Amino acid sequence: MRLTKILFSTAIVAIFCCTAAFTTTSSSNMKNTGDWFFLEDKNVGFGVDHDVIHFGNWKDDVRQIKLRVTDGPLKMYKMIIHFDNGSTQNVELRNRFAQGSESRVIDMDGGLRHLTKIEFWYETKGFIRGKSRIAVWGKN
Repeated sequence: MRLTKILFSTAIVAIFCCTAAFTTTSSSNMKNTGDWFFLEDKNVGFGVDHDVIHFGNWKDDVRQIKLRVTDGPLKMYKMIIHFDNGSTQNVELRNRFAQGSESRVIDMDGGLRHLTKIEFWYETKGFIRGKSRIAVWGKN
């Protein structure tokens, strides 16, 4: 009888420890601020154009952003990042992105900032499909 109680108690403690370990691991992963996270994207069409990505209900602040280009190549000329206090940051890219490529990491002026929108000027002219998708990723 005593051996049964000891084994039962040991099993309960082991289950509790395993449950606590998994709970701690999963909650710390969700709050990890070192990971890149998706902010917003925009499908862009044929030719030289200007587009805007709005961040309406987005609640996270970022220190850095990067762009990922998918669905086709893109030539990016410049980008203007708008912040919630009305200030802007001009980013000269002048870069040709292959399908599936990323921009360099762009640091936000002033550290941790809240984005309201990003304007960008690009060209898909001369590319076979004439369409691309630009995704903005952030990191705090």
